[in-house]
Amino acid sequence: MHQPAISHLAASDPEIADLVEAEAKRQHDKIRLIASENYVSTAVLEATGTVLTNKYSEGYAGKRYYEGQQFIDPVERLAVQRAKDLFGVDHANVQPYSGSPANLAVYLAFAEPGDTIMGMALPSGGHLTHGWSVSATGKWFRSVQYGVRKDTGRVDLDEVRDLARAERPKVIFCGGTAIPRTIDFPAFAEIAQEVGAVLVADIAHIAGLVAGGAHPSPVGHAQVITTTTHKTLRGPRGAMIMSDAAHAKALDKAVFPGLQGGPHNHTTAAIAVALREASQPAFQDYAHAIVANAKALAEALVERGFDLVSGGTDNHLILVDLGNKGIGGKPAAKALDRAGIELNYNTVPFDPRKPFDPSGIRLGTAAITTRGLGVEQMPQLAAWIDAVVRAADEQDEATVERVAGEVAELLAGYPMPGWA
Repeated sequence: MHQPAISHLAASDPEIADLVEAEAKRQHDKIRLIASENYVSTAVLEATGTVLTNKYSEGYAGKRYYEGQQFIDPVERLAVQRAKDLFGVDHANVQPYSGSPANLAVYLAFAEPGDTIMGMALPSGGHLTHGWSVSATGKWFRSVQYGVRKDTGRVDLDEVRDLARAERPKVIFCGGTAIPRTIDFPAFAEIAQEVGAVLVADIAHIAGLVAGGAHPSPVGHAQVITTTTHKTLRGPRGAMIMSDAAHAKALDKAVFPGLQGGPHNHTTAAIAVALREASQPAFQDYAHAIVANAKALAEALVERGFDLVSGGTDNHLILVDLGNKGIGGKPAAKALDRAGIELNYNTVPFDPRKPFDPSGIRLGTAAITTRGLGVEQMPQLAAWIDAVVRAADEQDEATVERVAGEVAELLAGYPMPGWA
């Protein structure tokens, strides 16, 4: 059953309660390889369900537009201070509702509509809000995009520098959603400084790795850092913006009143809890275990003939090009889901297929590491993925069902926060 228990919900709205219980069981029963997902602790779950959700708190601690903030202000101050301490930054804003609004606040703070901005192209691993054409950021600003080399699958920083010199962007984003390699923050900082741009490091995917010392930090290189608070950081669905002192005031003004009203205080409390958890020595072990699992899984997939973008991984994320397997990413992902292995289909650089039916799949190891799986399980996981991809191509549903049973048997020995 779901933990914490939802007995009052079950009595009040059994339909929703049944769906919550079913989702909790589904999360328990599947190997969750979606790179943007994780399991939060029971403490984080409890914080998100508190009476803090009842309180309106427009403004910032000590400068609110509503009374009754005697206990809300200390909650937000704790979250802010813990973010500053954990990441070693001058300033932190913990109010953004999610990663996309956090990035929008950056534009509001440092650019005007029509200004040139620069980010990684979505098909190369960037994010929609880094100026991609279908996003508001690609419609309201003049966006120039960099990508990766076809032969290496990695960013060519000389090309980035040439593009920045030619286009002179106001803002440069580094980071993204499908980047399996270490981000060279010092090199991006050098380029941004040369052209007079504000460098923004979007570390939504790797924030937990940065906090745990398993990925280099952008602090001291990027003036502004945006991140979600879930994914590898293992907090609630929320976001933060961190910065040096010089850019703090503009960012705070952009978040409130520029983009949003009252913060979600229950989320702020859960962020504070997650940041405290991430400051413990055990979290450093966790962050390094994520990377170790990803490297082991990548190696096992390569041994089975899978083509990995950039040839492997330095972090939690693996991007697989299934072009040599004779199957698209979408049917492969759906078959794997039926087999108890949850991931997402994804475009790969220079993908000849359409985004809704791409060539790739994206995997991440943050959630399975939370469950306690280690490098010794990664060859078996690769074997299951290989078997199911082959079965999907051959319409062999019996193999899919067999793997589903074996996955369930394995996971029975690995407890999940939120399900008992």
